[in-house]
Amino acid sequence: MLDTQYQYDFPEAGCDEAGRGCLAGPVFAAAVMLPPGFRDPLLNDSKQMTERNRDRLREIIEREAVAWAVEAVPPERIDEINILNASFEGMSLAVARLDPRPGFLAIDGNRFRTRLELPYKCIVKGDGKYADIAAASVLAKTHRDEYMRRLAEEFPQYGWLKNKGYPTREHRLAIREHGLTPHHRLSFNHEIDQLELPFGA
Repeated sequence: MLDTQYQYDFPEAGCDEAGRGCLAGPVFAAAVMLPPGFRDPLLNDSKQMTERNRDRLREIIEREAVAWAVEAVPPERIDEINILNASFEGMSLAVARLDPRPGFLAIDGNRFRTRLELPYKCIVKGDGKYADIAAASVLAKTHRDEYMRRLAEEFPQYGWLKNKGYPTREHRLAIREHGLTPHHRLSFNHEIDQLELPFGA
């Protein structure tokens, strides 16, 4: 069972993103403030959960969280400022929408930059350690997957219903055959001879 949050001196928001390694679609970021003592045996790093359990947890988190927000940073912004900065920007935008305002941020990963005047801690694999970060990973992942399913209806040839925009062989072959869409990140390498990133990265 995950600890609810990293520290208990200040109201804390857990933050995470989804879709950083994708060739297409926005990167989604979420910030979540959970009530004291929040527990759910299924809650974990979203990449370790089944789609069914992620969807179930999304409903619970959105209903029971003290506050939550999800932001999407589009491909053109990713190309402009790079994917790492886009992830930071998405998390900052999500945090800025929280009401009540947190006093501390627990960030999944090893780096973060923000203009928000809030103390924060970067935690490697934090989505497998703290419930508020895991909850943010679930919201970011489920909101992004939902968005990519809608895009897949318009562009079925890229396999987004299954690969969600990640650089699978199927996706790269479709790019070679059909070209790029307005939803592809132009600064990413789309060639078929590139090593495939692990699904869900």
